[in-house]
Amino acid sequence: MGKKLKAYIYSIQMLLESGETIGNLEALKQELLTEIGFWQHERLIHLLVTILFALLTMAVFMVLLFYRELSMLILLTALLALMIPYIRHYYILENGVQTLYTFYEELTRRENKIPPSCVPALQGVSVKPVSKRE
Repeated sequence: MGKKLKAYIYSIQMLLESGETIGNLEALKQELLTEIGFWQHERLIHLLVTILFALLTMAVFMVLLFYRELSMLILLTALLALMIPYIRHYYILENGVQTLYTFYEELTRRENKIPPSCVPALQGVSVKPVSKRE
């Protein structure tokens, strides 16, 4: 999922940075809104899974405090090792959706010819370049 989101961000970023006039800006904005909706749903699901996993990890830790068994220690170690990829993946989703919001605001600015100072979210926001990875 992370690769797919990064590829989509890269394609929109290249389109915006190309400086070319975008033919059907309204259709692109609508497609971007649809994608944002999909990624928001994905982000919510991963947030819930991450929270559930963290609660399970804490429960196993509490059990380990009272019942010092090797099996509980192994389970806690496995859960802690899995928390790192879960948190990393959620981080990628969160930052990706925030980047898509910025792109939508940029398209809105271009469509209505609104100066950047009138779109509050664009003030001081810079989108870091995304490199295309295969």
